Amino acid sequence: MQFSMIFEAQTADTSPEFERQLLHDCVEQAVFAEEMGFDRIWAVEHHCLKWYAHMSAPEIFLTYVAAKTSHIRLGHGVVCMPFGYNHPLRVAERVATLDSLSGGRLDVGAGRGATLQEMSAFGVQPEDTYDQVEESLQILSRVWLEEEFEWHGSLEITPHPIIPRPIQMPHPPLYLACTKRDTVKLAAELGVGALTLGFAGLDEIRTLREIYDEALEETDGSRFVTSQPTVHFSALCPTIVLDDRDEAFRIGARGQRFFAEAIMHWNLGMPPPNAGSDDDDAIAEMEKSKERYVAKISEMEIPLTPNSASTYNLEHAYGNTDDAIGYITELQNLGADEIMCIMQMGTVPHEAIMETIQAYGETIIPHFRSSTRLSNNTFPTARRVS
Repeated sequence: MQFSMIFEAQTADTSPEFERQLLHDCVEQAVFAEEMGFDRIWAVEHHCLKWYAHMSAPEIFLTYVAAKTSHIRLGHGVVCMPFGYNHPLRVAERVATLDSLSGGRLDVGAGRGATLQEMSAFGVQPEDTYDQVEESLQILSRVWLEEEFEWHGSLEITPHPIIPRPIQMPHPPLYLACTKRDTVKLAAELGVGALTLGFAGLDEIRTLREIYDEALEETDGSRFVTSQPTVHFSALCPTIVLDDRDEAFRIGARGQRFFAEAIMHWNLGMPPPNAGSDDDDAIAEMEKSKERYVAKISEMEIPLTPNSASTYNLEHAYGNTDDAIGYITELQNLGADEIMCIMQMGTVPHEAIMETIQAYGETIIPHFRSSTRLSNNTFPTARRVS
């Protein structure tokens, strides 16, 4: 089982000065993660989502981190692959360049970038996103198979050499962002790893792993986007770990509430996220936020499903090292190949993130680390199958 961190560049302070500091803080955290034994970092791609994610150019962030590190893997978690955001050939060029410069350390996830706020900025139509993500993955997996690449689909590409080429041929490992059950099934059908990016908790992780495995067993491979599929299940793990377990829970819960309110602002038109204060009752404030959310979706006549309020679930790896080890053990038992730690939430102080990374490196990761070490240029936990 592997350990990673995911970065949104989420912030309660949206001033230009703090925004710049935030990006440098994220780099410092990523570099420290390598020192502490993490296997991978992931960087999202979001656009125009003030508060929620200021990580709009992950290829720049990952390259900057690559130059400051030597062996931690670098993950696009994800590239927005509808054509309006990124033409597939531009994705290929950037992917190959970073893979070459980093010594073959790159992993590439695909996503839809599906908020209306983002799509409207780039002329992306919601009904096109699934097909275009799948076609982009097909292109990315084939683009370096011949000296010149051509494509005849919804995109028409006449023969061209696509350069440079990556170290990891025929392409770096491929993944799909999975925020609901249908996309987990789709990841298996496409032959790519599943990055499960939700807060629902252990019961939902169990269900998602079962869906992924069942879909893998049932697929005949006809829809695979690659000749070298990747079997991999990554489970999101919200976490803050401090010596003071109550303080860790308070900081984590407050940060998660900000996360929930920020995305609901852009998805449902709710008010901007409230940063709150150090004196807030974390559980009470989260319950109030959840009540406002439930009232809003009822007003909009959106069905309330068991998982529709999952972002407000606080049963995660918040606490001391024993609390985190207990929760992660549950994730391991449910079949997680990777624990994707999310610490960088809007109100969480940089110092608390650094202390959490240190707790993982000194205590938590060694607890789970097997004696078998993978070389830097292998694919940690991502099993390529023929």
